Amino acid sequence: MSASVAAVDLGATSGRVMVGVVGPNTLQIQQIARFPNSPVRTPAGLQWNTMELYSRVLDGLRQAAQHGTQVSSVGVDSWGVDYGLLSGDRVLESPFHYRDERTARGVAAVHARVPHEALYRLNGLQYLPFNTLYQLAADDPAVLAIVDTALLIPDLMNFYLTGHRFAERTNASTTGLLNIATHEWDTELIDLLGLRRTMFPPLVGAGDELGELLPHVLDFTGLASDTKVLAVGSHDTASAVVATPMHEPDGAYISCGTWGLVGVETEKPILSDAARAANFTNEGGVDGRTRFLHNVMGLWLLSECVREWERDGKPVTMEHLIAEAASLQTEVPLVDANDPTFLARGDMPTRIAAWCTEHNLPAPQSRAEFVRCVIESLAAAFAEAVRSASTLSGQTVTRIHIVGGGALNTLLCQRIADRARLRVVAGPVEATAIGNVLIQGRALGAVSGTLESLRALVDASFSPTVYMPEGSA
Repeated sequence: MSASVAAVDLGATSGRVMVGVVGPNTLQIQQIARFPNSPVRTPAGLQWNTMELYSRVLDGLRQAAQHGTQVSSVGVDSWGVDYGLLSGDRVLESPFHYRDERTARGVAAVHARVPHEALYRLNGLQYLPFNTLYQLAADDPAVLAIVDTALLIPDLMNFYLTGHRFAERTNASTTGLLNIATHEWDTELIDLLGLRRTMFPPLVGAGDELGELLPHVLDFTGLASDTKVLAVGSHDTASAVVATPMHEPDGAYISCGTWGLVGVETEKPILSDAARAANFTNEGGVDGRTRFLHNVMGLWLLSECVREWERDGKPVTMEHLIAEAASLQTEVPLVDANDPTFLARGDMPTRIAAWCTEHNLPAPQSRAEFVRCVIESLAAAFAEAVRSASTLSGQTVTRIHIVGGGALNTLLCQRIADRARLRVVAGPVEATAIGNVLIQGRALGAVSGTLESLRALVDASFSPTVYMPEGSA
C-alpha cells in the first residue's frame, strides 16, 4: 500500500512544495509549487521574510490538496542555524540571515567563555561564524530577555502549521548547543553562555508525529482533517543524505546547492584534533547516523556572479555560460572557495578578481573565464574535502555521489571526477525532497527498513549519470 505525502523543501534561495507517492516498490515525486526565497536588507541587518515564505508554503499545500490524491502527511526541511524568537505565539522579529554581519561579534563573545577547541569536544561542530550559538550571542539582550522559545526555520514552519513547538534533532545539531555524546540540549553549555534553558523546545526525531494542522490551515489549504505533520530529517542535507544511494560505506557524498556539503556517513562522531584542525563537522543524521562533512561555498559563487551580471537588465543563461566555460582552452586561476571574502552577498566577479590580484594570479577577464574559474575551484575544493573525509574517518572512498542542483552541472561533475580520480555518480537532483518523502512514508508504514533499504528504493527509481575520470577505462 502506497502513501501520498507533501514535502516542503525550503532552500536558501528558493522553496518548493512537492508531492511524493511512496510504497514498497513505488517512489515518485512531482513539483507542485516553486517560489523564491529572498532575504531583505532592513536597518537591523539582513533578514529572512519568513511570513512571505510561510504564505508561499500554504499556497503550495493548497495546490497539493488539489493534486488528485489525498495527502496523508506534511514534512518540512530547510537550511540550518537560523531561527525565529517567540514571545507567546508571536515572532518578535524577522529571523536574521546567516550571512548578516552581526555574527562576528557573537564569535568573540562565545570564544571569550568557551574556546573553539573546548566547543568541538562538546558539540563536534566545525567553526562557522554563523552557527546558532554565535548568532544568539550577537542578539540584543533586551530581546532575549522576553523570549519564550527559539525555533529553527523548519520548526518555526511546523509551529505555524500546528501550534506546537519542537526541535528536530538533525537541524538542532547545527546550533552548537546539542551535546555530541547525548544528542540532548547541552544545558551546562547553555548556562555558561548566559542563555535560558527554557528557550529550547523538546527534541524530536525524524519520523515523529508533531500534531495536526490548525483549523485555519485546514480551511485555507483544503487538506483532509486527519492530515498529520511529521518530523523528517529537517536539515536539508540530512534529508538529502537519506536519498543518496550509498549502499556501502565506500561512498562519499556532495550535497551541492547554495552550499556544497562534502563528507561521509559514519556511525559515530569523529572528534580528533585532526578533524577539528581540518574544520570537519559532525552533524546529526537520520536514524542516529553522523554526517561527517566539510562545508564548501558551493554554487553560491556562480549564482552571485549571475546576479551581478543581470543588474543591467539582461537575462543570463547558466547553461550558455557553462557551455562557453567548457569550451575554453586557456588556463584559469584557482581561488580558495572557502575564503570568507566570498561569504557575503555582493559583487562576486569583482571579489574574485581582487582575490586573484592579491594572490599574484591573473584575474579572469570574460564571463566564461569567471565561470570556469569558479567550477575548477569548486571541483578542486570538493575533491580535497573527499580525500580529507576518507583520511580522517578511515573509510576508503571508491566513488562520489553528487546530489542536488550541482548534479545537473555536467562540467562540474566531470571536473570533480578528474580531480578526485574517482567515479562520480550524479543524482538524484531532488534528493532533499525525496529523503523528506521517504521518512514520511516510513513513518506512515508505506515502506519499512533501514536507510540502506530506503536507498535501494531510490536506486531502483532514479537513473543516475556516471562520470569517469578522463583517461580511465
